[in-house]
Amino acid sequence: MISDLTHLYGSGLRADGIRAVILGGAGKHFSAGADLNHLRSLRDAGSEENLQDSQRLKRLFESVLRQEALTIALVQGACVAGGCGLATASDFVVAAHSARFMYSEVRIGFVAALVATYLPLRLRGSDIRELLLNPDFVSAERALEIGLVNRLAPPEDLEKHGRALAVEVLERASSESIARTKRLLLDIVGVPLSEALEIAANANAESRATDDCKRGIATFLNTKSPPNWREE
Repeated sequence: MISDLTHLYGSGLRADGIRAVILGGAGKHFSAGADLNHLRSLRDAGSEENLQDSQRLKRLFESVLRQEALTIALVQGACVAGGCGLATASDFVVAAHSARFMYSEVRIGFVAALVATYLPLRLRGSDIRELLLNPDFVSAERALEIGLVNRLAPPEDLEKHGRALAVEVLERASSESIARTKRLLLDIVGVPLSEALEIAANANAESRATDDCKRGIATFLNTKSPPNWREE
């Protein structure tokens, strides 16, 4: 599954005309945690095997984070450990009212190291510390309150709400601008202010030369309204 998802999210989907990826879990839960047989195999794994396994997870999370199309996760039931990391690497998380989230790694002696690199894109520092140090389930309502989740929906309407969110965003926002903004947010994480501003200035200037920016300006000047970007 990790290999298949990494391949999917690592693909140039926008070049194929795909503007959004919506990921949901089958059954009652989005992800109840790692496969137990896999966990058993880690007890006797050597340092090289452990590093290779961690690198596989790194490539998965990075492929989601760097996917230029809009990414949305639909979460029902339990969303635990690496599955929680996968969901929250998405641009938006739509959760059922009954969903529960937990980074459970410290319960069994692991460190949620990879998710710690991108949770600052979603959460303030004190909430990150509580999530990673105090392994307890967080309700969907609490997850919405702290920013781990973007929308709540009835379980039976989860997919409908996820698709509606995709349509809402993609009607209002240029896919090119979304891709460039996502890239910028990753590029400036942890970067000193002067360097971050330089990166941002270049991103600002480069965006002005895109066809989408030229179309957006022309449409606004002619109609006093932005384009309907879904008509791309």
